[in-house]
Amino acid sequence: MSEVRLKPEHLIGDEATLRGLFPATHDLAIKKCLDHLDEHASSFVSRAPFLCIGTQAGPAQADVSPRGDPAGFVKVLNTKTLLIPDRPGNNRLDTLANILANPTVGLLFMVPGFDETLRVNGTAQITQDPDILNMMSVQGRVPRVAIVVSVNEVFLHCAKAFRRASLWDPEARQNRKEMPSLMKMILDQSTGAPENPAEMAELEAGLETDYKASMY
Repeated sequence: MSEVRLKPEHLIGDEATLRGLFPATHDLAIKKCLDHLDEHASSFVSRAPFLCIGTQAGPAQADVSPRGDPAGFVKVLNTKTLLIPDRPGNNRLDTLANILANPTVGLLFMVPGFDETLRVNGTAQITQDPDILNMMSVQGRVPRVAIVVSVNEVFLHCAKAFRRASLWDPEARQNRKEMPSLMKMILDQSTGAPENPAEMAELEAGLETDYKASMY
């Protein structure tokens, strides 16, 4: 890939300059922002099997992490509070550690077949309260901790991005086999993948076995 050198005279360094490049915000885009979860937002959350959570520990450490479960896995405790279970993962704990350093979070809820999304901004805490965790048990397994989000801002996001991406369009689906397996790519990026196809296949099968054993 060729190197791109950014020209300082074309860099945007302040908000006034940035906003001068765009038309004024539509009045409805401002009015649609709520400070709580109304009936429509709560219904959207109850339908969503997937969300992305954005966190930040400092100026040089930001992260976006996916969270997924059967629809309704995020609990609407009340109009100002959401509960998100923390399921088993790779134990990097990026999201949780960031929340301890900086409680500000941004959530993006997605529903398969919906081109619209729901955005929720607020602050988060981490709890190990058994009364809360037992509410989110799946297959008899209780999460170690849960993320409690205090809601500050809620708004529905229009369909343009998903329609441009044709995200739910079956005709836009790509063939997963056109890229190597996750195990192969990670090994290439770290210790090096084995050249023996049988050994590689065994490692890939092991990952699938781990998925089945450690989802909850």
